Amino acid sequence: MSVVCPECDNPLSVDADEVDEGEIIQCDECGTDLEIISLDPLELAPVDEEGYDDEDATPLVDEEEDE
Repeated sequence: MSVVCPECDNPLSVDADEVDEGEIIQCDECGTDLEIISLDPLELAPVDEEGYDDEDATPLVDEEEDE
């Protein structure tokens, strides 16, 4: 299945039968870590150390601040 990197628009070939939701893949062109957030349809979201980089996506880690 073909999908494009949300960061650099590089076409990526992902075999949906060999990956799972939540798995991290890396873009060959820009090196961005991408999490597979959906298999049907195939959707990727860039991640950073705190979770999704996309504001519309659900964060991977909730950080609570002590006041």
